[in-house]
Amino acid sequence: METATTATLDAGNRIVVTLDDMLYQRRMTLTELAEKVDITLANLSILKTGKAKAIRFSTLEAICAALECQPGDLLGYDGSPSEASA
Repeated sequence: METATTATLDAGNRIVVTLDDMLYQRRMTLTELAEKVDITLANLSILKTGKAKAIRFSTLEAICAALECQPGDLLGYDGSPSEASA
């Protein structure tokens, strides 16, 4: 079951954040991940819910190392047309 969180950017472009799915697959809580990568729970929660405006490569690298995954496992792009541009 996909539970991807979607962050909508301007012009209808959408970056899909699948951190929730990866945490579920790894049987890890957000709190455990925060401790492993030394990032506040609040900042990880912002990323998980798709409300983040940006992410540092060093943060992405630390998350990928902790979850043993690739950046593409956490982030995706949905370029389907939005209602505003249709």
